[in-house]
Amino acid sequence: MKILLVEDNANLAFGLSRSLQAEGYEVQVEGDGAAGLARAIEIKPDLIVLDLMLPEMDGYTVLEKLRDADNRVPVLILTARGEETDKIAGFRLGADDYVTKPFSLTELIARVQAILRRARGPETPAAMATEQFGSIMIDPSSRLVTRNGTPVALTPKEFDLLLTLARRNGAVASRLQLLKEVWGHQAEVMTRTVDIHVAELRRKLEVDPSDPKHILTVWKAGYRLER
Repeated sequence: MKILLVEDNANLAFGLSRSLQAEGYEVQVEGDGAAGLARAIEIKPDLIVLDLMLPEMDGYTVLEKLRDADNRVPVLILTARGEETDKIAGFRLGADDYVTKPFSLTELIARVQAILRRARGPETPAAMATEQFGSIMIDPSSRLVTRNGTPVALTPKEFDLLLTLARRNGAVASRLQLLKEVWGHQAEVMTRTVDIHVAELRRKLEVDPSDPKHILTVWKAGYRLER
């Protein structure tokens, strides 16, 4: 599978590309955001590993332009900026995952593998069945969510999280279970990721996000979806 690495630190880019190539991936590298965006459109990679602090065009802008063009390529953000506000901004723009420098190479490769595995996983007819709760309809075949018949723009991971909760038929899912099922993470990795995505789903789908009726918190247990 083809990975585009957009990273302006030449030494880091060289090391990452060699490591990913050793795992069997085809890797192309660009050193600035404008060139990275152009290459993404040209080669249609299976995954983009994207730094935020880039010359010419920052990573946020690259991601925003990709999503505005309805390009759904999975994006793994790689950056030294680890503040929660930075993560929320990246997720809202459609990032699939977020790794903060310095990072473990083993963890990074595991996340790359998890994203690509989910992106190429086969769908069975049962997995394509629509789900509905309240005025919300989820269509897995088109990855479309509507509210009262109007499409709602969700990021790829927001969609995956919503569908995962819906398919549990009201059963509680812990944060750790959701991290594993939706992101492919090990149990100890970034539990706030789930909370951030749940907050975004409530903002987009609930009538009153501060008093949700469908995407519910179960105290000390996790989340569940009430139809």
